[in-house]
Amino acid sequence: MQGEEHGQLGPWMTMALVVGCIIGAGIFMLPVALAPLGPNAAAGWLISGVGALCIAFALSRLVTSDGAGLQAYVERIFGPTTGFVVGWSFYVSQCSTNAALAIAAASAVAWLNPGVADPWSIALMAVTFVAFLTGVNALGVRAMGRLAVLTTLIKVLPLFAAIALVGIGYGEGRQFEVMAPVPLSFNTIAIAAALALYALLGFENATVPVGKVRDPTRLIPRSILIGTAFVAMLYLLSSTSVVMLLSPEATARSTAPFADALATRWGEPAAIFAALGMAISAFGCLNAGIMVTGELGYAMAVRHDLPKAMARTRGINTPYVSQIVGAALCITLVMLNSSKTTAGLFTFIILLSTVSVLVVYVIGSLAAWTKTPRPFPRSVIVVGIIFAVFAFYGSGLEANLWGIVLLAGGLAIRMVMHRINAASRSIPAPAERPA
Repeated sequence: MQGEEHGQLGPWMTMALVVGCIIGAGIFMLPVALAPLGPNAAAGWLISGVGALCIAFALSRLVTSDGAGLQAYVERIFGPTTGFVVGWSFYVSQCSTNAALAIAAASAVAWLNPGVADPWSIALMAVTFVAFLTGVNALGVRAMGRLAVLTTLIKVLPLFAAIALVGIGYGEGRQFEVMAPVPLSFNTIAIAAALALYALLGFENATVPVGKVRDPTRLIPRSILIGTAFVAMLYLLSSTSVVMLLSPEATARSTAPFADALATRWGEPAAIFAALGMAISAFGCLNAGIMVTGELGYAMAVRHDLPKAMARTRGINTPYVSQIVGAALCITLVMLNSSKTTAGLFTFIILLSTVSVLVVYVIGSLAAWTKTPRPFPRSVIVVGIIFAVFAFYGSGLEANLWGIVLLAGGLAIRMVMHRINAASRSIPAPAERPA
């Protein structure tokens, strides 16, 4: 059918959406934070990979044939207020992540061209990226999907290159660096798992498009599970490879660990290649992120949880107003943080994004558990819930308090919007003047 062919995502675009949303900027900088943790980092990767797969499995169980979106799936089981909590938490997480991605893409370009490395030039580039990709998304979901496929194919190359470099070294009998001598401990593994989880966020985005995935009950679960498993294994191997190529001290000091790791064997051209890969990775992830914020804002607007103007669409159900609002929020965050260091921004974003999306994971998993009668799928879902609670603990008290404040703010906005909507319905229409 014409609408399915030209207005919906097929298998490759849906898979690219999952993989492209997971592989952003986080993995390229994460070795800096994980290297001082020694073997706890590898344990954290394994725990996060298994936990993410269990949560991905749970969310995939919610998908229905109408492809109505994650908020609708939860709403049908727990009611509209809980559905809003999921939609709002998801929205906060994605808006803040989009700002970090825009900054990351611009920072990678600045690494390649030091002439534009000052904070205001980076901010201007980031704003330009957001504006351009909002225009791409306004053309429709398949325009976004085509760009997602292209950037996903490019962004995995530096990760595979790091793995290949270790493989070549083993073949040549090369001696590798050893991990930092840090003993395994529950608290350190919890921190490592929370950090690793941030790099794995994004698989849930495939559940967001409202009616825009062809054959959703087949494509969405398959893409979520295969895409998450692929990226989790790729991350474990590539991140460990970087630590083996650089000493823990050098990794912790690095501003571009993948670039520095590749440069140990292949020199400056390899470092440029890795930095370019990071720029394209963040750029591609931002492309999908703008789509996600547009769809989430639209889903809340049609329920009168946000201003009804955000429910306006063009073409084949493209929520262009909601996309513009999401882009404006992203640009605001970029400009507010333009005077801060990139590392400071990323620290704030990790806290904000991880805790917010954990709310989505827990409620979504509970909804899937309610919907699933068989014991084995339920046991997998329970493992995912336990992991999410473990990640809450690893994120720390400050991050969790931020999450509570932001959630309370969202519920206050919803209450105001519903009162405004009720008041507008109670006002009688003006009498028609006689001709």
